[in-house]
Order: sequence, then structure tokens, then C-alpha cells
Amino acid sequence: MKTETAPTAQDLMNRDVRTIPPAMHLVDIVAFLQRHKLSNAPVTKREGNQQRLLGFVSEGDCLECLANELFYGNPSPVQTAETIMKRHPTCVTPETDIFTLTSIFMSHRFRHLPVVDGAILLGIVSRRDILKSLDKYYREWSDTRDHERFPVDLHEIINLRFLVGK
Repeated sequence: MKTETAPTAQDLMNRDVRTIPPAMHLVDIVAFLQRHKLSNAPVTKREGNQQRLLGFVSEGDCLECLANELFYGNPSPVQTAETIMKRHPTCVTPETDIFTLTSIFMSHRFRHLPVVDGAILLGIVSRRDILKSLDKYYREWSDTRDHERFPVDLHEIINLRFLVGK
């Protein structure tokens, strides 16, 4: 019986990622997100042919800054990706498996996670990517009843509670 491993971020990620430079102005970020129908985007700095991840900008970040500007007046200095981005975003490696990704998405309610090698952005994995892949993985597992592919033996875990003394 063939045993396959669970999909990883490398298998699921989008490698064609639209990024924002750190100096992009707030109004341009909003236009960029709307034009590309994105809810967020990584802020990167080009290093040769690679993109170094600096942070992440979301629609929520833009909403907050726009509302503050409208309510309080023009800020000083002008808001840019670098000033509004979330620094040190939660990232995953290409080897992160689908169950770990699912856990991160469920625990933190993220919609997207950057996939990095060190500080270099390799791609983005989304909740939708995970749902689609997990559904496919589950259907294949259910159809074949190839339970060896499932990474956890629930019967073993349940039986352990009776073996552990108080």
C-alpha cells in the first residue's frame, strides 16, 4: 500500500505574489489592493532577483490609517507601506505541512501566510488554498480508506488515556 505524505506550503503556495514597495503611499496601496482584488499584500525590498519580506499591509491597516487621516487631519509624515505595515508577520517555511498550516489559520484567523526561506519571500499560501487541498486530501483518504496516510492514529491516542496512571 502506497503511503503519501501530507501536502506542504511549497505544494500549495502561490509563487506569483504581488508585492508592495516600502515607499508606496497609502492612497496608492489602497488603489493597488483594489485593482488586484487583494485583501493584503507583502511589503518587500528587492535584493537581486529575490524579494526580502519587510512586513504585510492589509485592508484593515489601510482602513485604520484612512479613517485616522480623515478624522484627525493629514499626518506628518505622509503614510507609506513602511509606516503602516505590520512588521514581523507570522511566516511559514516551504516544508510546513497542511495540518500545521490549518492550525495556524484556525488559531490566528489569518487569511494569508507568507512562505519564506529566511527573510526571502517565496510565495503566499491562503486559507482557500488550504481548504481546497485539505478537502481533496480528505476525499482521497475517505475514498481509498488508506488510513495509513492519516498522520495521527486516533485509536492509539484514545487508548493512551487508559494506560496513564494518576
